[in-house]
Amino acid sequence: QVQLVESGGGLVQAGGSLRLSCGASGSMFSRMGMCWYRQAPGKQRELVARISTSGSNIDYADSVKGRFTISRDNAKNTVYLQMNSLKLEDTAVYYCAAPWAQPRYWGQGTQVSVSS
Repeated sequence: QVQLVESGGGLVQAGGSLRLSCGASGSMFSRMGMCWYRQAPGKQRELVARISTSGSNIDYADSVKGRFTISRDNAKNTVYLQMNSLKLEDTAVYYCAAPWAQPRYWGQGTQVSVSS
């Protein structure tokens, strides 16, 4: 069984940065690629970034390429999303999910709000 808990969200001005963390319980973390999704009000949930078990394979949504960085620390059962140069359109609830191909485990979400 896997339980995911996100943290690090908050209110930030456009151009600022936030670092999201997702801690995972259970022994399967190191065997699962991890994902970050986000959902804005009235919008579809979208994949933001995903990372393979070793961290060697990484994908980003076009909208965040060059600004966001996904990483993981398997020893700590944690996946991170470093978000730089934040834009108003990045405002959403961000969710950690696993595994990366067809997620079946989801965190509760953490709110990221970007203001002008």
